[in-house]
Amino acid sequence: MLRRTLLASLAVLALAPLGLPSSAQAAFPERSVRIVVPFPAGGSNDVIARLLAQNLTEQWGQPVVVENRAGAGGNVGAEVVARAAADGYTLLLAAPGPLVVNQTLYSKLNYDPAKDLKPIALIASVPIVLAVNPKVEAKTVAELIALAKKQPGKINFGSSGNGSTNHLAGELLKDLAKIDIVHVPYRGAAPAMNDLIAGHIPMMFDNMPAMKPQVAAGTVRALAVASATRSKLFPELPTMIEAGVPGFEATAWFGLVAPAATPADVTKTIIAGVEKALQNPDMAKKLADLGAEPGNVSGDAFGDFLKAETAKWGKVVKDSGARVD
Repeated sequence: MLRRTLLASLAVLALAPLGLPSSAQAAFPERSVRIVVPFPAGGSNDVIARLLAQNLTEQWGQPVVVENRAGAGGNVGAEVVARAAADGYTLLLAAPGPLVVNQTLYSKLNYDPAKDLKPIALIASVPIVLAVNPKVEAKTVAELIALAKKQPGKINFGSSGNGSTNHLAGELLKDLAKIDIVHVPYRGAAPAMNDLIAGHIPMMFDNMPAMKPQVAAGTVRALAVASATRSKLFPELPTMIEAGVPGFEATAWFGLVAPAATPADVTKTIIAGVEKALQNPDMAKKLADLGAEPGNVSGDAFGDFLKAETAKWGKVVKDSGARVD
């Protein structure tokens, strides 16, 4: 009897690996998921990441946490994710810089966005706003341009870092308006905004979610929006084109990516969660309150979007002569 029992037990152990994988493998996610934001807390990227994380936490019943890993125009956080385990538990939610701009702007990157990161979904797009410190004399874009022409090389503009859309928006203004203004990169939008409010820098472009409360509070003065059409939040603000800068159009966006080798089934689960989040009326309202619109592409379609944006912003970088070594 004992011998038969032992033989039966050994048989069960020997056949265990041949059991049904679906019953042995836990569904994703079975533990906490990390969304890396490659910029400091408080900026538009961070705000939108936390909205998404909250919704995914409610959907999945697992904590989805935001981790800020700022530095080198978003490259530090992007490299963290590019080198992370490709299991879906480490994701990157980033603005264009580390995804489509920095490979042209920087002489060397320690990761390749096209090869090391897998497109998941476009999360949101937001208008960019040009604002000045209230003590700046200029009340319009035309007056600001005139002021810059009187003081070539003396007016600074801040940004969330080299390669950010607000940096490139400033470079685009320099090129189209033929003015000499000096770029001052910060380690994120929040510290740049703090210096704009304090008057340490006179002007900057920034994304609507970060700019809206400051404009409403009167701590900064908005001059125009950089999008093709006026913003519903500030309909009185002209577009940059209406304000006298033909051809000026720039919009910020935020995309979610994963390490390149992330399994297809895990990717599918993440995409489904994101799409459900963006269709949630409460999240859609919160994004709208920030002046943001939910993304509408995912997977391969988002990959095509990234390729197009890489070409677009790469041209802006090359035309401006901007370079970071």
